[in-house]
Amino acid sequence: MSKILFVMTGVDYWTLADGTRHPTGFWAEEAVAPYEAFKAAGHEVVVATPGGVVPTVDRGSLAPEVNGGQEGADRIENVLASMVELQQPIKLEEVDLDDYAAVFYPGGHGPMEDLAVNADSGRLLTLALDSGKPLGVVCHAPAALLAATREDGGNAFAGYRVSAFTNAEETQAGLADKAKWLLQDRLVEAGVDFQEGEPWAPKVVVDRNLVTGQNPSSSAPLAAELLKKLG
Repeated sequence: MSKILFVMTGVDYWTLADGTRHPTGFWAEEAVAPYEAFKAAGHEVVVATPGGVVPTVDRGSLAPEVNGGQEGADRIENVLASMVELQQPIKLEEVDLDDYAAVFYPGGHGPMEDLAVNADSGRLLTLALDSGKPLGVVCHAPAALLAATREDGGNAFAGYRVSAFTNAEETQAGLADKAKWLLQDRLVEAGVDFQEGEPWAPKVVVDRNLVTGQNPSSSAPLAAELLKKLG
């Protein structure tokens, strides 16, 4: 079957407005749910990070209260432990898009720190968008879209319908007033057609080959849409 590239954050912190570092990384559900869906469909997953560093899971994403209880939290941890691909990432800067049938970016606050300003990621996103290959980006990972600029300085995703973690959700999570900037605001400034759903409810937006999801609960339905596009 096909190979699917997971592009993941390489940092374990997010710098807040006051200069302090909020511990983070990738959000467990946003990697686990799509991983399980892709593997069940027979696809191979390859993880890439800036510099090829092993990605760090946000410890908050392992808590029972965000996984439907202790049983759900235990299951998420067990799947993460089985994801050998997480321990063997390749370097993002060496990725050849031709090797992959689809590209997926899980979120967490980590991408706000590194992928939002990573030129290699920005180039890859632009290539993936232009290639017509299925491209999935969820929750805070659309921060990476901010680095996808064309030669004229415009954003490659301008005019596309995009969902991502909303200002309302960041406020309810207690971090909006501490952040240097908010993802929804920056995406709107970049010219995307931001699609906002109810806080925390699944919302997936499909625009041509781009599939975006608003929050963690959107990751499984987003994966289903990507699989549809892969046929």
